[in-house]
Order: sequence, then C-alpha cells, then structure tokens
Amino acid sequence: MMELNSLRQFLVVARLEHLSRAADELHVAQPSLSRTIARLENELGAPLFDRSSRLRLNDAGRLFRDHVERALGELQAGQRAVAEATAEGLGTVRLASETFLTLTGPLAAYKRAHPGVELELHWSPAEDMARLLRARQVDLCVASQPVHGEGLTTAHLFDEAVGVGMPLDHPLASRTSVSIRELADQPLITAREGHWLRRLLDRLFAARGLTPKIVCESDEHSAIADLISAGLGIGLVPSFARRKAAAVPVAWIPVDSPDCRRTVTLCWGAGGHLPAAARLMRTTITGWDWSTGEPERNAPAPGR
Repeated sequence: MMELNSLRQFLVVARLEHLSRAADELHVAQPSLSRTIARLENELGAPLFDRSSRLRLNDAGRLFRDHVERALGELQAGQRAVAEATAEGLGTVRLASETFLTLTGPLAAYKRAHPGVELELHWSPAEDMARLLRARQVDLCVASQPVHGEGLTTAHLFDEAVGVGMPLDHPLASRTSVSIRELADQPLITAREGHWLRRLLDRLFAARGLTPKIVCESDEHSAIADLISAGLGIGLVPSFARRKAAAVPVAWIPVDSPDCRRTVTLCWGAGGHLPAAARLMRTTITGWDWSTGEPERNAPAPGR
C-alpha cells in the first residue's frame, strides 16, 4: 500500500533527479529516501528512473509522476474545499507567473478588497504551468508566452509591442525603429533561459540565422533597465516595463518586426472546482484595464 509521504518524496526526487539534493530538501537521510524509491518501484513492478550515468526519470516515471501529481492535487483540492465550506473567510489563492511586475496593480486592488485572503505567488516558466494547474499546485497562471496542454482554459489579457532599450547616448537611440539584424553585433542584456523575454530574443535571432551577443543574463528582471542605463548593453524591453521604469533614463526604440511582441494570458484548469478566492482573483485580473492601470469601468468591482 503506497503511503502519501512516499508519493510526495517521489515527486521531489522526480523534480530534482538527484537523490542527495532531494534528501536535503526533504530533510531525510539519503539511504532512507533510496529505500522509499526502491519500494515504490517494487510495488509498481517497473523502474521509475534510469541510473546509467545519473538519475533520470524514465518514461514509466514520467507517466507515474503525472498521475501522482493529479492524485495529490485532487486530495489537496478536497481539503481546501472542505475548509472553504466550513470556515469563515475566503482562504487562499495561489497564482503563478513569469513576472509579477505586470500584476502589481490588480494584486494590490485584490488585496485591498479582500484583506483576509492569503496570496501565494509562485514564479514559474510557461512550460511548467500546465503541469502545475493539472496537479492543482496553483489555481491560476499568467503567462507571457503560449501555455500548451489539455484541459486548460485561457483568457486574453493584453498584447503589446516589445522594443529595444538602450542608453540615451547610443548611436541608435535617435532612430524611429531598428531591425533585428542591426542588433546582431550589439552587447545584449537579457533574462536567463526559460524566461519569456529570453525566449523571444532567441526566437527572433534564430529566425534570421543570427546568434545574439549576450553579455549579461539577469535573474533580477527589474534591473535590466538599470543595467542598460548604466551603459552595459542594450536589451529587449516590453512596453509595460517601459512605463513602469519611466524614471530610468533609457531610450525605447520600436523593432520593425511584427513578431517582436508578447501576448499575456490568464490560464486555469477547465475541470474541477476553482476556489472562491481564485474566482475573485480571476475576475479582478480579467476585469483590469491594462492601458490605464485601473479596473475597467464596466467591469464588476473586485469581490462582486
């Protein structure tokens, strides 16, 4: 009989694909964790990992992981549903996004309207969002690149141009637009791999047979404009971030390419029960006027 704790430990090992790091995260001894994985494999009658050079989740392991995530997600959803039905207040809403700079307005409005709700914010790359929603690990996701997966519902939030930020004294700063080819030899500041901004940069260059000259990969995405202003390089900057960082002395030049854009969407699971707190958050986000930074005039106020 499989124990819940064993299944939770398996998910950590599956995510990290490393026994010692998983044992450290779980605060258990590595030999004990190894025995737990071996016991699961014996019960299933199949190995879940390849162990040739390093620990790798195999096809059976990925199949089992998906079922375990859904099962534990349903269990947690049931616990939340009971708590919501029997306790006062709205509980918790869990939101994942690639960037929270975009969401500060609606999040602040939601918190003012519902101070008793606990907000859990999770950073996540888009490729993990479908799995997180299926596993009920989050309620809602906001993505700046397509989220692929069955059983998802999406709502379009806004679409915007992505331009190039550069120092005010840069030779291209007086231009009305620039091409991707003109950026090929420029030092570029961007986000790390997996972030939507980096994926857009790589896609734009690859489509033209070019390789970007990246001089800085930043985990602090809000710092990219500051690094550009300091003269360390240039970089793609979305219109929204340009407005937020208006005080930073950076020139913003449009790119003469129709695919240099981002489309922001809200995603949630098509099936199952969405908690009341998450439904209210969905209403707040979909009813937001992204051009003015305020709720839409004809949209219901958060909480209604």
